Amino acid sequence: MSLVIEGLSKQYTKSIQALKHISLTVSDGESIGIVGESGSGKSTLARILLGLEPYKEGSVTYKGKLIVPKNRSSLRAYRKSVQMIFQDSTSTLNPKLPIWKSLLEPLDNYKEFSPSFLEQGLTKLEKAEKLLEIVGLDKEMFSRYPVELSGGQKQRVSIARAISLEPSLLVCDEPTASLDMTIQVQILQLLKELQRKTNMTILFISHDIRAVAYLCERMIVLKEGLMVDEFKMADIYHSDRHPYTKALIKAASID
Repeated sequence: MSLVIEGLSKQYTKSIQALKHISLTVSDGESIGIVGESGSGKSTLARILLGLEPYKEGSVTYKGKLIVPKNRSSLRAYRKSVQMIFQDSTSTLNPKLPIWKSLLEPLDNYKEFSPSFLEQGLTKLEKAEKLLEIVGLDKEMFSRYPVELSGGQKQRVSIARAISLEPSLLVCDEPTASLDMTIQVQILQLLKELQRKTNMTILFISHDIRAVAYLCERMIVLKEGLMVDEFKMADIYHSDRHPYTKALIKAASID
């Protein structure tokens, strides 16, 4: 298994427990959707998986190694393999930097690494152009600033940044929530194509059960910090689905 979560709990205060004994295994190359309404614990789980949030109870193991949030040396190697796409692409791009500089920040942080899909000996600008082409953007866009890009274009830049380190696990936290429907479909298609080409594992966190159904092979349903349902997408309409899952399906009008 690529990722193993066992008995993971996260409590902020005596009255606020964000996660309650979550256990989950994810195989290499698998796409898993994590669904739930606001306050279900989705984003807390994402931050823990990125090493951004500490936890005291349970464990997170990636490729056989225990992930300890405060261990800087182990986190550096882990964060190269695990990248994230956030909901708000605007906040992930420095408004004072041209796109190419923001795009290459991950590679600048791991100078010893060169992704297999980039030729050796490329200049920084050539690397930026190639990354933009991979996510379907005009290579001439590298000199623009974030304010000059649409929401969909900025999210594509964020995806290009995330895949620049050739991660084996990509965590997507509501990556299409702020985009209009047409652009949402384009981003989901792009993620699906990138996964097909690279075999990376995708953890897709969303309140949008339709998006998860399109992209993912398996779905996890969270409610108030508890994992109340887990199933393959082929079994989404099975009679033993949890009542909360059935309510989400009905609300999404996909039944």
